Amino acid sequence: MYFSIAHLSMKRYAIVLLSGILAVTALCCIARDKAPSHADSPQQRDGRFHNAKPRPPMGFWKTAKIMGSFLLGKPANTVPDQAIPVRTLTRAQLDAAPDRSLYRLGHSTLLLKLRGKFWLTDPVFSERASPVQWAGPKRFHAPPIAIEDLPPIAGVILSHNHYDHLDHAAVLALADKTARFIAPLGVGDQLVAWGIDTVKITQLDWWESTTVDGLRLTATPAQHFSGRGLTDSDRSLWASWVIQDDDLKVFFSGDTGYFDGFKAIGDKLGPFDITLMETGAYDPRWAFVHMQPEETLQAHQDLRGGWLLPIHNGTFDLAMHGWSEPFERITGLAGEQGVPITTPEMGERVDLRAPHAGSAWWRKD
Repeated sequence: MYFSIAHLSMKRYAIVLLSGILAVTALCCIARDKAPSHADSPQQRDGRFHNAKPRPPMGFWKTAKIMGSFLLGKPANTVPDQAIPVRTLTRAQLDAAPDRSLYRLGHSTLLLKLRGKFWLTDPVFSERASPVQWAGPKRFHAPPIAIEDLPPIAGVILSHNHYDHLDHAAVLALADKTARFIAPLGVGDQLVAWGIDTVKITQLDWWESTTVDGLRLTATPAQHFSGRGLTDSDRSLWASWVIQDDDLKVFFSGDTGYFDGFKAIGDKLGPFDITLMETGAYDPRWAFVHMQPEETLQAHQDLRGGWLLPIHNGTFDLAMHGWSEPFERITGLAGEQGVPITTPEMGERVDLRAPHAGSAWWRKD
């Protein structure tokens, strides 16, 4: 789900729907009308992008039932019952860090140091992943470093336009210190509508690549959807990413359900030294667009991945499962099948050349 209503009363939720989302919808409509259509993409038909395998329709009653569960049946354990450990980062630490370092900043936001420069994935730094900052999913922890303290960013790599992956305030704050924004088709048009200089934006279709400062970036398929309002559903593309630095290959999943595209990516562009894989906000009712942990592990194996780093967890309450469940399930499954897995604390450095296992930091002391 992309608009968690945990901790909201029905009245406040109604206000969000009527004011926040509708206001954002109007802005999305304006941006869409001005944006290129990208009609030459094989993924687009009738003005909307599509998965290779059609997404099952949700329907009104199924959607209403899910929303009712969020309103009335939210379990208490979907939020942590203790403070989340965060290792605060400084500019000096990052500047001194060796090449091929990675830091989890929260959810699907990762900071990578490659070829002496810094790269961000799906930067979300705001307090809430929501159209408004007075309601919606609230962070369980602060980012390990503020945007103003980050070093210059060579590139921001975006997977799609949902609020927990594309943060308007963060994009604007990053604009002056970021050289390039690399995005799937249509997502770059949203950045243009927000005032980002077009010369900084590269938009790619699935299987298209670009090279930035010696780093090769390839947009690869994912099974998901897009939209930030009530009328812009699937008007922009979603993607996973292959990040290649000479002999180092990293896979970033973005958001996706399990599909045979993982094997195609592994066969064509793998094997991968490490996969940064969505493991959280899942539920059998929306399995087509978010993987269960068993599917995450299978996708990692399809990709011919080495180390697995589970992401899309720990920072926001976006589903009905327990807060710690994604960590417990994926580490248990990886252990059973002998898959090396790393679970760093937020802000903890991972050496991409030789990852460490990390710790079970989500458990009580």
